[in-house]
Amino acid sequence: MRTRYLAVLVCLAAFASEVYAHGDGAPQPVDTTGLKPLGEGVVPVNPYRGDPKAIEIGARGYNSNCARCHGLDVKSGGMAPDLRALEPNDENDGWFITRVLHGATVNDRVKMPPFEGLLSQEAIWAIRSYIDSQPDD
Repeated sequence: MRTRYLAVLVCLAAFASEVYAHGDGAPQPVDTTGLKPLGEGVVPVNPYRGDPKAIEIGARGYNSNCARCHGLDVKSGGMAPDLRALEPNDENDGWFITRVLHGATVNDRVKMPPFEGLLSQEAIWAIRSYIDSQPDD
């Protein structure tokens, strides 16, 4: 019995470290140093698509803010939509920026929190650039 109890504790500890690896739950700031500033108005299409610096910054931003729900390496485990399916085009860019800024609520349940005021649009577009760079396998 004692061995089984110990085994359960080891599994729980391993699980807890995996969960924490996805971030601590609080939105994390994204350092966008090196990206062209976009100004105050929301840019409706990704100005950084394919930009290596934006992809690098976006990877850090994604892993600290999005991976806990959308999955490591943008591979969803089913808890949230698989963002690799979002084609990199102007129409989807508009949907993406709106969803990230304003979040989503379904039947009075928050499905995605709003990031307006927490992430700059530079950070959001860098994250989108990173997502676009991931293979859809």
